[in-house]
Amino acid sequence: LAGFATVIPKTADSGVEMIRQLKIAHDSAVTDRSAAIISIKAMLVHADDTLRRETNRMTPIKLARHLAALRPRNLETPADALRHALRSLARRWQHLDSEAKELRASIEALVIRTAPQLLEQFGIGVDTAAEILIVAGDNPERIHSEAAFAKLAGISPVPTGSGMTSGRHRINHGGHRQLNAAIYRTVIVRMRFHEPTIAYVARRTAEGKSKRDIIRCLKRYVIREVYHLIKVNPRTGEIAS
Repeated sequence: LAGFATVIPKTADSGVEMIRQLKIAHDSAVTDRSAAIISIKAMLVHADDTLRRETNRMTPIKLARHLAALRPRNLETPADALRHALRSLARRWQHLDSEAKELRASIEALVIRTAPQLLEQFGIGVDTAAEILIVAGDNPERIHSEAAFAKLAGISPVPTGSGMTSGRHRINHGGHRQLNAAIYRTVIVRMRFHEPTIAYVARRTAEGKSKRDIIRCLKRYVIREVYHLIKVNPRTGEIAS
């Protein structure tokens, strides 16, 4: 209102805003699903030996299916109440699992429609691409440079040298932490399965670089790569102005 702001806000009027809204619901469903399975496993400790033996070493989906099919008796003993509670929690887990999968499918469709070029890159999946797009917004041209995007993601190097020393940097602990974590996951995947990245890690390790410094450098490389991709119009293949 004072006229001093120089930052261009997100327009929030297209596909990226749709992804953001769906991702909020998806993340909430995933969190509640995790809470449900934790509660189930905590309550199974008090179940009878037969039920514990039947459910031992089951995957979450098999465990939920098994408990959701329980046929509890009338509420006369604590064991009866426990079976009622386990069945209720299991059905809740199943509902949240279906909801999370449905939302993820919708998010994937929107990401493919909005920025398919992101998914073509090694190590960038739907969740990572969605996080990148959410931070960039529907008008990524508002981000002036790759350095600005790196700073926004908390990936810009921070100098640690004093007046007596220079040339040393550390990982930035600021910026958008969800995007930072998404880029970190991409780097870890590439370090394990991407041959050019594996060769780079070997070369930098031989030069005396620590794993922490190598990851910092790779994150900076990935965010530079991503910056140019989000500014490409998927319809024309041209960089947005």
